Amino acid sequence: MSKPPQENQSGKDDASRCDTSSKAHSPHSASDEQPDPRLLELLVCPVTKTRLTYDASKAELISKAAGLAFPVRNGVPLMIVEAARNLDDD
Repeated sequence: MSKPPQENQSGKDDASRCDTSSKAHSPHSASDEQPDPRLLELLVCPVTKTRLTYDASKAELISKAAGLAFPVRNGVPLMIVEAARNLDDD
């Protein structure tokens, strides 16, 4: 059986403490936030396992070896082939 939400000192349950500021819910364009440079050093193409390059103007991680561009949304790289676009589509 699941437990009911516990109340904190303010009398509100834990779920109500979510950030409801406009920043948390505002629509961001893909280029609003850049990924952490340390993360970019570690990521490789999921198809070819080769190095990626970051295109800040398009907010994409480019795999020349695979011919794919992986989108970066709100600073988070989407490293799945289904989310990538073909570079041939340019």
